[in-house]
Amino acid sequence: MTDTFITDRKRKIVAFMREDAYKPLLFNELLAVLDVPEEDTEKFAEVLKELESEGIVFKTKKDRYGVPERMNLSSGIFRGNERGYGFVITDNDENDIFIPSDSINGAMHNDRVIVRINKKAIGGKRSEGEVIKIVKRANETVVGTFESSKHFGFVIPDDRRISGDIFIPKDEINGAVSGQKVEAKILVWPQKRRNAEGTIMEIIGDKNQPGTDILSIIKTYNLKEEFPSEVVEEAESTSQTVTDEMRKGRRDIRDLRMITIDGEDAKDFDDAVSIEKLSNGDYMLGVHIADVSYYVKENSPLDKEALKRGNSVYLVDRVLPMLPPALSNGICSLKPKEDRLALSVMMKITPEGTVIEHDIFESVIKSSERMTYTDVYKILVEDDESLKEKYKYLLEDFYAMEELAKILKEKRIKRGAIDFNFDEAKIVLDEKGIPIEIKKREITIANSIIEEFMILCNETVSEHFFWTNTPFLYRIHEEPDREKIESFAEFAYNLGYTVKGLNKIHPKAFQELLEKVRETKEETIISTVMLRSMQKAKYSHINHGHFGLAAKYYSHFTAPIRRYSDLIIHRIIKEFLKGKINGKREDILREKLPDIARVCSERERIAEEAERETEDLKKVEYMKKHEGDVFEAIISSVTSFGMFVELGNTVEGLVRMSSMEDDYYVYNEKQYCLIGERTRKIYRIGNVVKVMLIKADIAAKQIEFVIVEDTKENTKENTKEKSVDSKSPKRKRKKMDEKVLRHVKGAKKKKKKRAN
Repeated sequence: MTDTFITDRKRKIVAFMREDAYKPLLFNELLAVLDVPEEDTEKFAEVLKELESEGIVFKTKKDRYGVPERMNLSSGIFRGNERGYGFVITDNDENDIFIPSDSINGAMHNDRVIVRINKKAIGGKRSEGEVIKIVKRANETVVGTFESSKHFGFVIPDDRRISGDIFIPKDEINGAVSGQKVEAKILVWPQKRRNAEGTIMEIIGDKNQPGTDILSIIKTYNLKEEFPSEVVEEAESTSQTVTDEMRKGRRDIRDLRMITIDGEDAKDFDDAVSIEKLSNGDYMLGVHIADVSYYVKENSPLDKEALKRGNSVYLVDRVLPMLPPALSNGICSLKPKEDRLALSVMMKITPEGTVIEHDIFESVIKSSERMTYTDVYKILVEDDESLKEKYKYLLEDFYAMEELAKILKEKRIKRGAIDFNFDEAKIVLDEKGIPIEIKKREITIANSIIEEFMILCNETVSEHFFWTNTPFLYRIHEEPDREKIESFAEFAYNLGYTVKGLNKIHPKAFQELLEKVRETKEETIISTVMLRSMQKAKYSHINHGHFGLAAKYYSHFTAPIRRYSDLIIHRIIKEFLKGKINGKREDILREKLPDIARVCSERERIAEEAERETEDLKKVEYMKKHEGDVFEAIISSVTSFGMFVELGNTVEGLVRMSSMEDDYYVYNEKQYCLIGERTRKIYRIGNVVKVMLIKADIAAKQIEFVIVEDTKENTKENTKEKSVDSKSPKRKRKKMDEKVLRHVKGAKKKKKKRAN
């Protein structure tokens, strides 16, 4: 059977089972009702089994088939928690289902499961359920620390969301010794009240050996440093120059002045920009994107590997590229003074920031200069004379870019695009991978120029292809859940602010609120809680618009070297431009795009988690030498068990409620604050507090502080009060009080992420 036939058969079976009149049927009953020919019985059974393995169809203990949602069941991905319980992220985008620790029944973090709903959602409480079937296992291997005893060993998973150690029989230890980081393959899956069993596959290295920490994270998330040999061969056999044959059918714009602007360490230059200010005041903006799809052909080894990876992963100390270096850093990278194949978008823009004309075409380009954000900032803001002299032929372009970027941003904010102001960290490592400095990442006008131009280009391309009715991949950010919005509105009201238009919320209402609280003591708390109330952006073959950007049409078009989502729509765009999108091709694309959207969204989430974990690790390593130091911090989050505080260098850690001994504190869920019963002292998001670092747990990647009262004793010379941006201690470390240390336990921080 062809893929299209199987997909069509699946669709019909599921649609039939979702009908109101359907009751779960036996296999033979389904054959009769659906009038399946006898010769197709075996094929029908295969399709049904495949649907069952995907969790779309459920087979009861009495061998009857139905869809989970019609049986008080839900299918989805299980997300474990280090405390033993978990949640199921449902496939139908309903609210998460809480799974108590005694109802997990052997499920592991990221497994695809089916759950039975035992308690329906009431008020603000989630539904509660029990895992009744594990559809697909996610963790064939587990990375962790090996510990041995006389007759057996066990692996303590690095990922604390995997509850329970992995038991290792004596004959499966394979030379591992206590304290080593290892990768274990699971031989026997966990069951209720029984841990998993496994064998040691690989000894990664001693847990204190340089490089072992990052390598362990790479293996934990099943990321790949090396490419398969056939993928490398295909990439390295690619011509590293643009030939006359490649230029045929393309618009030659090599004489057009254009530049790339990236960070100092960048090697994969996806985009170049050109600009001209016209005599009537309009701008002609060009965004020129590397034509990766020319080199990565559909269904080739390169293409299949790129889809598996989904995106490049940017860890603290290395990049795991989506494409081999021969492409990502070679012929696809828009290096200066070299011919490159591109997909160009030329946009005529009014002084008010409106695109009145646009043209999308295949091109041959030659970047004039490779600029860095730092140098562009120095030219535009610091008026650096030496740089201005060096790039004097580009000065008019830089000034026009700055002018247009400000116009575009102002227009975007006016229409309601939500502009959060959260700090990001820049972690500096030495040659051994040891963190030597942590500071806020500077976002300047140079960054803003590229961000605004890329957003505009993405919108222009997305809208263009939406109206052609061509199958496409969109970047969507759906409207927030009504209950979450109402909860946020109530929270804001209690702080003296109003959220407009609750019946049909518009992003402009959020942006207006952010403007009101800008540079007030409530800014952090309002921004944080607002972000939590919103959905997460993802990929979809259906356009739902982008709430956070207040955009009706949005796609990711500008980074095909590092995102598969961009690569696939480049392929579609080029086929459309050449008139190759016919009915048959549309059917193929409509069949493939939902899966591609799902994979790209999943790989993006995995990349974000891995990137965050390496960042967390290096932050803890850096703070380890500051145990006992006192810092000024801002409360960044409040929970029922304490509060998280953030230092000026973006390092975040937990203050446990149990360590706050001056009073008994009660968590006020609606106000996101802790209130002392006796003193009525209030700790809420945004408050400035003085804290002492009492533990930086490298193994757990966790940091713990305690509140330090602002008394004379704490300002004495023997207390090392540090500014939040300090790099190293200057005085002898103060011995930590044993009473304080008793309160130290593990905790996992949650990091905020921007919506788009």
